[in-house]
This record gives sequence, C-alpha cells and structure tokens, in this order.
Amino acid sequence: MAHLIRFNKPFDVLPQFTDRGSDGSPRRTLSDFIDLPGVYPAGRLDRDSEGLMLLTDDGRLQARITDPRHKMEKTYLVQVEGEPDEAALAALCAGVDLKDGRTRPAKARRIETPPGLWPRNPPIRVRKSVPDCWIELTIREGRNRQVRRMTAAVGHPTLRLIRWRIGPWSLDGLAPGAWEALPPPDRGARR
Repeated sequence: MAHLIRFNKPFDVLPQFTDRGSDGSPRRTLSDFIDLPGVYPAGRLDRDSEGLMLLTDDGRLQARITDPRHKMEKTYLVQVEGEPDEAALAALCAGVDLKDGRTRPAKARRIETPPGLWPRNPPIRVRKSVPDCWIELTIREGRNRQVRRMTAAVGHPTLRLIRWRIGPWSLDGLAPGAWEALPPPDRGARR
C-alpha cells in the first residue's frame, strides 16, 4: 500500500532528506523530522518558506501532485509588505509578467492575520514606517520562488510565506515540524 504523509515544514528547513552541499552543516533537513523510509517530497518548498509538504513512496501519485498538467491548486498565506489595493490583487488574479513569462491566472484576496498561526523563528523583519498585511494566494503552477516573485511584481514583497493547501490536503491542525500519515487517494481519483 502506498504511503502518503503531510508535513508542516518549519522555516529554515531544507525540503530534502540530505544536505549534500555542505558537509558538517547545521542546516536542518526533512530527516530531522520524518522517520518513514522510502517517502519522497511531492514538490518543493523553499528553505525560507513554511507549511504543507506532501511526501509519498508512490511515483504516480507524486507525479499527479506535482505535474502542472493536473492543475492541482496550491494555496499560500502570504504576509506582504504594504497593503495591496484592488488593482494589485486584480493583477495577481489576471497573471503577472515575470522574467520567465506570464503567470497563469491566480486567486488572490486580502485576509485578516490567520488565527492560531505559530510564531516564526526568527521573526520577520518589522519596519515601523511600513505596514504589512496578509493575502491568500492560490496558484496552479509551481515556478521557482513564484509566489515571492508575483507579490514583488505588484509592489508588495513577501515577508512570510506559508503553503496552506495542496489540492484537497491542508495544513489544518498540524503543528510546525509535525507529520501524519494520510489515507492514499483512491486509484480512480488519480487517473
């Protein structure tokens, strides 16, 4: 039977099981948290981002989760510098031009500070003269550092980035650094 787990990746954790580039490095990896052999990440989440990662030992399921052809939505809670107006949110929704091309249309809306959100260690930088706010951004692709580049393109750099949902799976109720086994989706849903 295939394994599928969800993991709440803390800030400053590499989204891989080994740190090949820096022998003797104090950098934390997935192996510091997950002790289930044979599972691999279905997608990546940057070291400076937090939140939901899915891991599986099923190659077909891994491809289904990560391949943009399947258009699996990924929802992020994003703390940004400044206060995006309706024009900035509309630009995110329409797609923005990045150096590697235009992004697909997204869903974007301002939200209140997410309730029950854990503190980040270290905390974000705070500038007394510049306000910040939270947006919820849902995309159907996964370019390198895409969410950060999208918010910067509309004039609101990302301060904190938390992936909250991938398709039907969410981070709800899972503490930072914790993981849990999930029932694998039925095979009919993977076609």
